[in-house]
Amino acid sequence: MQNIYDFSATTITGEEAQLSIYRGQVLLVVNVASKCSFTVQYAGLEALYQKYRETGLVILGFPCGQFMGQEFSTSNEIQEFCSLRYNVTFPMFAKIDVNGASAHPLYQFLKSQASGWFGVRRIGWNFTKFLVDRKGNVIQRYSTMTPPAKLESDIEKLL
Repeated sequence: MQNIYDFSATTITGEEAQLSIYRGQVLLVVNVASKCSFTVQYAGLEALYQKYRETGLVILGFPCGQFMGQEFSTSNEIQEFCSLRYNVTFPMFAKIDVNGASAHPLYQFLKSQASGWFGVRRIGWNFTKFLVDRKGNVIQRYSTMTPPAKLESDIEKLL
């Protein structure tokens, strides 16, 4: 059976990264967007990262423009926005698709491991979150509507 460490992704700076570099850490994988009404969740994600990174939490941000084109076109624009507006320091990756035939293999895997409401596998919107334990197993999927602070107790259980 696969786990999250079997995948790689392109970082926001264009380098290929094996997700196995995060082995042994608790991961929160989030599809993000810069021009969405939920973009303010960047602040909550960064707060979680700052609070728990020393004890083993890593947040992985995956920009996606599949929902009404709510993401910038280039990695440079995304990186600049996240840095200047929300002081994002957690790892960010290049823009990907999370649904459809061109969905990134990581997201195909995540969706197969944890469905959304009513068993729907498809990502419904920006800022869907997947919590992954230290062994690379997907533990929980959270909807866009779940603010990052509401994940704190679940994260603490895994740390």
